[in-house]
Amino acid sequence: MAFGLGIESSCDETSIAIVEDGKKLISLQIHSQIENHAPFRGVVPELASRAHLEKINFLLDLALDEAHLPLSSMSYVAVTCYPGLMGSLMIGAQLARCISLVHDIPIIPVNHLEAHFSVLALEEKLPAFPMLGVLLSGGNSSIYIYHGFGNLELIGDTMDDALGEAFDKVSSILSLPYPGGPFIEREAKVYSERTTKPSTPLFPKLLKESPSDKIEFSFSGLKTAVLYHVRDSKDTLDLGQVCFDFQNSAFELVLRNVKKAVTQTRIQNVIFAGGVLANGMLREQIRRTSAKEKWSSFYPDKKIYCTDNGAMVACLGYYLWKDGVVAPIDFHVSPKRKLNQKS
Repeated sequence: MAFGLGIESSCDETSIAIVEDGKKLISLQIHSQIENHAPFRGVVPELASRAHLEKINFLLDLALDEAHLPLSSMSYVAVTCYPGLMGSLMIGAQLARCISLVHDIPIIPVNHLEAHFSVLALEEKLPAFPMLGVLLSGGNSSIYIYHGFGNLELIGDTMDDALGEAFDKVSSILSLPYPGGPFIEREAKVYSERTTKPSTPLFPKLLKESPSDKIEFSFSGLKTAVLYHVRDSKDTLDLGQVCFDFQNSAFELVLRNVKKAVTQTRIQNVIFAGGVLANGMLREQIRRTSAKEKWSSFYPDKKIYCTDNGAMVACLGYYLWKDGVVAPIDFHVSPKRKLNQKS
């Protein structure tokens, strides 16, 4: 039996979790900074790092109290090292160093992006390697071949905005609150429930000229199309239809790229992760498409596992710890997708 501590502070959620044997959640504590950043309609790095500093020790105490475990009983402390906001990452890293020095506990460096995928192990839904990993979040729209723990191969990426970022920008255009995802989804759902006959889509198919062997994302054109439609519609704007068609257009590109990836790699197991996976319409389209195309899809049942959280860090940390991946006390953090410990 191994208890692992996970520390997540890469962006605008401060989170501490305790996991047993990489698959059983013992405690998960999260402090969201949405209220801090909402007035600016985006994450302000200085505010984020300050909030992490104010909350992280408090969350650690809560997690230990709920688990009824002392820090000294942890087999490892896993911490997000990259990518993320530099100042925010440093807060989590310093806590991990302190715990390691005081209690002689090994530090496990964790890739935030991979952790989003490995969290599926907590629901016993992580298929056998290799698998395809589709990451859709505020900062990422990417497809990977997931060869094994610690081994992600990027095969498709965004050329501009990430999908979560596009949601936030479109929400601003439509004068909806921040973050945009839940509010756009709500308006789209209301529209779909009151509409019996599908109307002509408001927005064109994205990247329709993209070669069949090219896996790529681009959402900036869709954002601009929404902007022009809102400007030109004036008093005739149907907010629900805009939200519905925006989602449909974005999700069509996602699933088109997944189909390309499955065809090219012949990998039939596809895992989906990241904050955008909290969207119910996307989940339903994934279910329908995977059933039609005869490949298997997996994503977290618990929507809290889609967001940034310490449980995913502790979970991935367990498998890296078992493989002997341990960081020195002076380990580096980085805003980049790749971490060079020698830099």
